[in-house]
Amino acid sequence: MPSLSTCSVLPVQVQLQTQTTYRGITDCMVKTYHHESPLGFVKGMSFPIASIAVVNSVLFGVYSSALQVLTATSHQERRAQPPSYTHVFIGSCTGGSCRPFMLLSLQAYCLAPFDLIKVWLQNQTEEPKGKSGSPPPQYQGPVHCAASVFQAEGPRGLIRGDCALTLRDNPTLGIYFVTYKWLCRQFTPDGQNLSSGTVLVAGGFAGVTSWVTATPLDVIKSRMQMAGLRQRVSARREGLGVFFQGLSINSARAFPVNAVTFLSYNYLLHSRG
Repeated sequence: MPSLSTCSVLPVQVQLQTQTTYRGITDCMVKTYHHESPLGFVKGMSFPIASIAVVNSVLFGVYSSALQVLTATSHQERRAQPPSYTHVFIGSCTGGSCRPFMLLSLQAYCLAPFDLIKVWLQNQTEEPKGKSGSPPPQYQGPVHCAASVFQAEGPRGLIRGDCALTLRDNPTLGIYFVTYKWLCRQFTPDGQNLSSGTVLVAGGFAGVTSWVTATPLDVIKSRMQMAGLRQRVSARREGLGVFFQGLSINSARAFPVNAVTFLSYNYLLHSRG
């Protein structure tokens, strides 16, 4: 789940959340392939790919530092004296000694523009290159998209949906790390080290759990980014299921991605001693 704004890179998920022309995941995938060729499944991914390594490094680094400040223990000492779930939740949400408003500012002004550009690029329908008579796409790439939004709406346009993005990510990060820690402790006998299998399973289910809690606000965020307050999410008109559009595809992707993420994180921690 780390850095939800950079991990949710699938065009199918974004299109399901912001458009009502699709009957489901299969229908969306078939129409995307038919209209845009296989390239339609990877559009808008350059910005998330370029930023995800940095964002996740900062996330896990700040999380580890936060636990060190909150518990006054080193990583080696925390193996024998695991932190409380309260410390895990607070550390992952607030970044240790950082104040909440500092984290909100980071989300709004650093991550929101990347997320907004991704959503806009993934929502534009393109015909396969070389097809005669097909109009050119509105945006030629992430830089052109960012410049167009900035020119039309100013700096504020690039951080549209920032509040929903922050409300989605902050508590979800806490749930993400608490779920991982709880599962690890349930399946690891006292005095023994974590096995790779336990880390993979705990990391995978942590990712799925976090998306279950994050999806409703993710839908609202995507709608706001596409059309501001003009495109409201109406449970009365669309049903309660509208708040969970894209959850199944997010969960299917979240399990392997987060399993490998935590396995890599634990490997690096143990390699440092």
